[in-house]
Amino acid sequence: MPEESGGPAADRLAPVLRPVRAGNGFEEALERILQIVRLGLVPAGGRLPPERELAGRLGVSRVTLREVLKVLQEQGLVEARRGRYGGTFVLPRRPDPAAGDGAELRRRVAGVDLEDVLRFRAVLEVGAADLCATHGLPARGAERLRAALAGTRDAPPADYRRRDTLLHLALAELSGSPTLAARYAAVRAALNDLLDCIPLLVRNLEHSERQHTALVEAVLAGDAEAARETMREHCAGTAALLRGFLA
Repeated sequence: MPEESGGPAADRLAPVLRPVRAGNGFEEALERILQIVRLGLVPAGGRLPPERELAGRLGVSRVTLREVLKVLQEQGLVEARRGRYGGTFVLPRRPDPAAGDGAELRRRVAGVDLEDVLRFRAVLEVGAADLCATHGLPARGAERLRAALAGTRDAPPADYRRRDTLLHLALAELSGSPTLAARYAAVRAALNDLLDCIPLLVRNLEHSERQHTALVEAVLAGDAEAARETMREHCAGTAALLRGFLA
């Protein structure tokens, strides 16, 4: 019988099951449990720790944890079973037909330094947010930023990532640095290739929209500190998902 929570299995999970940051609770909790599954810390057929234990060790609510487990079930990574011997069980890994047995995923990720892309993206985006808030935007620039934000709010799921890209590109271009904007366009293209390899999650989109709104409000208010911190947190949420699915 595969090991479950408690004893040696619990010790093995200790490096992964640690409290997440409050700003990106869903994304980081998903990243941690994906690590457990993808690293084989709980083997196929094994049971994850009980919900109460997982939520407590990750520092998230039971509601958030259940949303994370629902995503994993939808991706065919875990299975919920009822009854006396029930719980959440890790399923055997199976090929993804849509990805050609993983060939497309491997092609896109091959040769990409994930951490380099994520770090460079964060540096550029936090810098752009700071510049826009510090120096202020002309009326036309502020109008463009508001319109880009409205575009993400109204976007259907299939078009969301394109609209999201346009919002972030607008911020980079409005920074006043053509070099920054050009570098960001290049890193965003690499980022989008990686994002296309992971599922579009409704909870993450809702969270991203709240962060987008706070970011635009901070920029337009000239609050550089809030703009930097909101963008830093926003980039960290995306990074958590990409690391969880791809790292």
